[in-house]
Amino acid sequence: MEQHDWPAEYAELTAAGRRAPLPPADLDRLAVAAFVLGRDDEVAAYRERAYEEHLARGDVVAALRSGFWLGFHLQQHGELARAAGWQARIERLIPEDSPQLAGMVAMADAALRMNSGDPAAALPLFEQNMGWATEPDAIVLAALGRGNCLNMLGRGAEALKALDEAMVHVTASQVGPEVAGMAYCSVIALCMNLYDIRRAQEWTQALTGWCDQQSGLVPYRGACLVHRAQILQYRGAWSDAADAAEDACRRLSAGTVGSAWYRLAEVERRRGHAEAAERAYLSAAADGMDVQPGLALLRAGQGRVDVAIAGLERALAEDSFSPNRPMLLAARAELAVSGGDRETARKAAAELTELARADSPYLQAMAASCEGAVRIACGDPQGAIPLLRRAWSLWQQLDMPYEGAHTRLLVGRACRALGDVDAEQMEIDSARAVFERLGAVVDLAALESDRGSGLSPRELEVLRLLATGATNRAVADRLFLSERTVARHVSNIFVKLGVNSRAAATAYAYENGLTG
Repeated sequence: MEQHDWPAEYAELTAAGRRAPLPPADLDRLAVAAFVLGRDDEVAAYRERAYEEHLARGDVVAALRSGFWLGFHLQQHGELARAAGWQARIERLIPEDSPQLAGMVAMADAALRMNSGDPAAALPLFEQNMGWATEPDAIVLAALGRGNCLNMLGRGAEALKALDEAMVHVTASQVGPEVAGMAYCSVIALCMNLYDIRRAQEWTQALTGWCDQQSGLVPYRGACLVHRAQILQYRGAWSDAADAAEDACRRLSAGTVGSAWYRLAEVERRRGHAEAAERAYLSAAADGMDVQPGLALLRAGQGRVDVAIAGLERALAEDSFSPNRPMLLAARAELAVSGGDRETARKAAAELTELARADSPYLQAMAASCEGAVRIACGDPQGAIPLLRRAWSLWQQLDMPYEGAHTRLLVGRACRALGDVDAEQMEIDSARAVFERLGAVVDLAALESDRGSGLSPRELEVLRLLATGATNRAVADRLFLSERTVARHVSNIFVKLGVNSRAAATAYAYENGLTG
C-alpha cells in the first residue's frame, strides 16, 4: 500500500492557487485533499468551483462528476436538502448516450432515498447501478448502498455479503479515500451491529493500516475509533481502549459523541474506576445515548440493585428489536441470578439463546455462559459445565480474556457445587491470573472477599438474597428451603462475618463484592 502525503498535496495546490486560478481537475484534487485533512467547509466550495469551471470549458462529463461528488459530500454531512438540489442540477447534464453517467446520477438519488429513511425504494436503484457501474468507485458505492439498504431492511447476512464484495476493490487500493474510508467504517459498523466480532476485528486491523498510510487523515478517526476502542476492550488492552475512546470523544461532535463516551465508561467500569465511569455514562446520556446495560451493572456494583433492575427493565421494554437486546438480556439474567430470581433469569437466558445466531460465536458464547449460570442457580451444576466449557472455548477463539475468565469462575462455582474443590481452585486460579494481567481490580477484590469470608456456597447464596432485601420467607421460596433452615444460615452468616443485623450483613456483602 502506497503512502500518500495529503498535507503536502494540499499545501502544493493551495500555493499554486494563490499564484494563478487552478484548473478544474486540480480543484477536484484539492477538494479530496481538503476532505482527507478534515477541512469540510472547504470541500463543497472547491467542488462547486470545479463544476463551474468544467462547464465553462464545455466538459459536461467532468462537470457532472464534480457535481456528483459534491452531492455525495453533502449527503455524508447530513445536508440532504442541499444535496437534493445538486442532484436535480446534475440530472439535466446527463448525455443521452451515457448509461454509466445516468447510473451514477441515479445512484446519488438512491443514496438520498436511503439516507431519508426509504431503503426499500433505494435498494433496487443500487442493484440496477451495480450492473451499470464500470469504475471501482461507482462499483463500491453501489455495493455499499445495497449492503446498507439490506441491513436497514433486516437482511443482515445478505448485507455482509454485499459489503464483502465492495471491500474487494477497497483492499486492492482501487478507490479514492472518500469511498475507501466510508467502506471500512460501514463494514465494521455492520459487523459490530450483527455481533460478527471476528470479522470486525479483521476489518478494524485493515482500517488501521489504511489510515496509517494516509498522512494527515482526519475523517474515519472518529466513529471508527469507537469500534476500535471496543475491539481493544474485548482483547483486554484496556489502556489502549480508553485512549482510543477518549480520542473519539475529542473528535466527534454533539449527536454522535455519545457512543464514544459510553465506550469509555465501559472500559473505566471494568478497570474499577467507578467515578470516571459514572461521568462518562452521564456524558453519553447527555448526548442522547441509552447507557444500558453498562450503567445498570455499575449501579449493581454500588449496591443499588433496585435502580439497576429498573434501568434494565425499562430498556428491555422500550425496544424489542434493538441490536443491543442480547447485552441487556445477559445483564438482566446476571442480576436475576445474583438476586435469586430464578424465573426471571430463566426467561432472560431463554430469549438470549433464541437470539444467538449460529453464525455469531460471540452471541453463542454469551448465551451459553448465561444459561450455564442459570443452571447453577437452579441446582443443575452438572448440566451447566458443558455449556460453560463451550462458552470458554468460544471466548478463547474470539480473543476475549475477560469474558473467558468470568466463565471460568462459573465453571469453578459448578465444580464447588459438585464437591470437586480441586477443580474449583484451578478454575479460580486461572481466572485470577487473567484479572491480574488485565488490572481488573474489582474482580480481584471480589475473589479475595469471597475467599476470606469463610461462608459456605449456600451461605453465600443466602447472603446475596439478604442483600436484595429479601425476607427469610422469600429466601426460602427462592432456594427451596424451609424458613428454619434459612434462619440457621442467617445466624451462621452473622457469626462468620462478625455482624449482628441484616443491614450490617448487607453492607458487608456490598463492601466486599459478595453480591455477584
